[in-house]
Amino acid sequence: MVVTFENDFLARGYVEDTSLTWPLLVDDTRETYRAYGMLSASFWDIWGPKTWWVYLREILKGERLRKSEGEISQRGGDVLIDPNGIVSLHHIGTGPADRPAIETILNKIHPV
Repeated sequence: MVVTFENDFLARGYVEDTSLTWPLLVDDTRETYRAYGMLSASFWDIWGPKTWWVYLREILKGERLRKSEGEISQRGGDVLIDPNGIVSLHHIGTGPADRPAIETILNKIHPV
């Protein structure tokens, strides 16, 4: 499942934009985020060189940047929990550009 703290309207937009097929839960109290250590990021984490590099790469690929509708200081992250409840991946992002590659996550699910 995917967990977000965004409001229901933004969460639905995310599902439509990404064609998400996994269940999406809205954690409006951010209890899950706090439990996994995903607290507020600093200004430099959010607007540092890594973020600008990601934006530049997206622009060069012809992508249009969109203004964030949500809380940008909330750290993102990825937690992968297997069906037995064992955490096999726990990544807390230092900023919007710090996320594991999709291949890394998928390899945890289906090792090559």
